[in-house]
Amino acid sequence: MQNNLFSSQHFSILKNALKFTVIIIPVSVVIGSSVALFLWLLSRAIHFRFAHNWLLYLLPLAGIAIYFIYKLFGRSAEKGNNLIIDEIHMPGGGVPKRMAPLVLLTTIITHLFGGSAGREGTAVQMGGSIAQMMGKWFKLSPADTQTLLTAGIAAGFGAVFGTPLTGAVFAMEVLTIGRVQYTALLPCLIAGITGDLTVAAWGAHHTVYHIDIIPATPHWFSGYISTDLLLIIKVIVASIAFGLASYLFARMVHGIKSFFTQYVKTPWLIPVIGGLIIIALTFINGKPDYLSLGVDAEHVGAVTIPSAFHAGGADSWSWLWKTIYTTVTLGTGFKGGEVTPLFYIGATLGNTLSAVLNAPVSLFAALGFIAVFAGATNTPLACTFMGIELFGGEQALLFAIACFTAYLFSGHTGIYSSQRIGVGKLDNVEDKTLSEAMKRNGYLYEKLAKYSFLKGKE
Repeated sequence: MQNNLFSSQHFSILKNALKFTVIIIPVSVVIGSSVALFLWLLSRAIHFRFAHNWLLYLLPLAGIAIYFIYKLFGRSAEKGNNLIIDEIHMPGGGVPKRMAPLVLLTTIITHLFGGSAGREGTAVQMGGSIAQMMGKWFKLSPADTQTLLTAGIAAGFGAVFGTPLTGAVFAMEVLTIGRVQYTALLPCLIAGITGDLTVAAWGAHHTVYHIDIIPATPHWFSGYISTDLLLIIKVIVASIAFGLASYLFARMVHGIKSFFTQYVKTPWLIPVIGGLIIIALTFINGKPDYLSLGVDAEHVGAVTIPSAFHAGGADSWSWLWKTIYTTVTLGTGFKGGEVTPLFYIGATLGNTLSAVLNAPVSLFAALGFIAVFAGATNTPLACTFMGIELFGGEQALLFAIACFTAYLFSGHTGIYSSQRIGVGKLDNVEDKTLSEAMKRNGYLYEKLAKYSFLKGKE
């Protein structure tokens, strides 16, 4: 009896695994191909703007175009990543097919005219939209559709950054704070690997980052333990700052969006004002370093993510400028993602803190790269894996310390307001969603909300 039950159980597992493998591989190939097209178009758009700086002055008009594109064709798709998360938790109207082409087009427009945004949001939304569409073709049950949507996130994320394992863990971890959706483990892993391989097959390349070798520093306890405790203390101090940077970013995105929604009664004027602010900020700075992705250098000596891995590769306040640029861009209705700007913010902040703490520059840039992202998305486990995939496993312990510390100190905030709270960061948290937690986040925030742009709906 026990042997039969044991065999039957494993047969069901095998059958389910084969079913999802057959379904997810073609879905992930389509998603990976779409992401490869997106990355190619994005690179062309960014470098075209590099050669034609005057395009920045058309950013307000580009904002109007994006507003009317969504008003006419994509109202149901406007929630973006939050719509996909909501659909996985509570299946309802589904993820519309039009989400993929709409977000691809509008993200390219944002970058072509100089908006400061990322690319993860676009890849994830494309992945969710394609997964939903193909799930209907396969006539999947609601439960299987939820799994396929989760795998779609993994495929999109893994493909756009070249981090398949991170994509799989991110898709499972991002849905609920404090809990990982292990039921989708195998489908997400298959999707992340397939999406990444597909992008590679199309010839798309990802930026390679490198941490310099850190020489061993003798200390009085070297004879007892090999771990450099002073370096760990420095990492913890820096990671608290990374978490606070995540908190600031999330608050500003939601606060700016709330402010303009409340006080600007003509909706299409919101992106116009946002575009004018970006133009004015660029005049104030006298350089275009904080526009667009921040990966490729527009001019010699530009502050970029790769430059932040070297001493002198970032200004002291580069991280704050990028925070302002990106939150204004996204908060006023332009499209794209938040993750690559978060990489930029973290890497440049790590560069600055390395000088303050007398720590290795490339290491602290890498720690900031993953830790600010961990705090803003509440995915410390995925970001630890990202550190290993991007920078190697030698500093895995420091990656984990940085990501989990930043996660805790970012509080109950985040860029995905539809995230559920499974296990809160504090014992007395009773909110069910991140949106609810952010609406009442302490005495100071409530007081500021009465007198500043933080007032209004999240």
